[in-house]
Amino acid sequence: MKKTKRISIFRRSIPHFIVTSLIILLIFLFFAPSIFIFVKPGEAAVLWRRFFGGTIVDHVYGEGFHIIPPWDKMYIYNVRIQQIKPELKVLTKNGLTIHLKLSIRYSPEYELLGVLHQKVGPGYVKAIVIPEIENILRTTIGNYTADELYTTKRAILSKIINKALEQVIQRYIIIDDVIIRKVILPEYITTAIEVKLKEEQKAKAYVFRIMRAKQEAERKKVAANGIKRYNDIVNSSLTDLILQWKGIEATRQLAASTNSKMVVIGNGPEGMPIILGAGNR
Repeated sequence: MKKTKRISIFRRSIPHFIVTSLIILLIFLFFAPSIFIFVKPGEAAVLWRRFFGGTIVDHVYGEGFHIIPPWDKMYIYNVRIQQIKPELKVLTKNGLTIHLKLSIRYSPEYELLGVLHQKVGPGYVKAIVIPEIENILRTTIGNYTADELYTTKRAILSKIINKALEQVIQRYIIIDDVIIRKVILPEYITTAIEVKLKEEQKAKAYVFRIMRAKQEAERKKVAANGIKRYNDIVNSSLTDLILQWKGIEATRQLAASTNSKMVVIGNGPEGMPIILGAGNR
């Protein structure tokens, strides 16, 4: 009897409105995470209404604080440029299996985030991005041999990016870049390709040396022809009278030298006269 009486007294001592307030507070705290939504920087949200039309596809909720009914739900997406580094194996044109290490930068298209959520959902990376890029890689690389792939990665990369932009953008996703970080071929194939490239470089160097030798020979031939033409012109202009006159001029200059003593003897009846020149003593 005493125990029952104590409980009755305790209940009477707590006002009814306090009990009600506590119950409301507990319900509020329980549903608060579903009512008050915080969208952080670099994020955006899509609202799903349970009773009024489902996914809202024509409005994207940006950063900040949002209040929604507890029976609805808001899905938050990272809309910044993100990166994944998948690895896969593909077949080349000649049936060789190669291992590729990739780097894919992507982001969801902001204005179409609601459609992306409705059509694909939060798992769009595994559902679309990776499979689409893998498919593009397989179909593109399948047109190349191992050595072509080994030496022309940039050209292949350009084709991959263009195809990725065309196909993935139709799925409400933006592909910012696709990078082939590493191409791993079987060791014996890599060795064979490197040997082939070295031999090609040697052959190119040999051809270059031959071309240089031919050019040098042609240069010498041209120079020799020029010298020959010059001598022919000079020889045709050197008559006996000109030579005799040049000899006389040279003799006079030598004889006039104050520090020399010279004897010049003519050759034949029409040769230059004998001239003696003595310096001052």
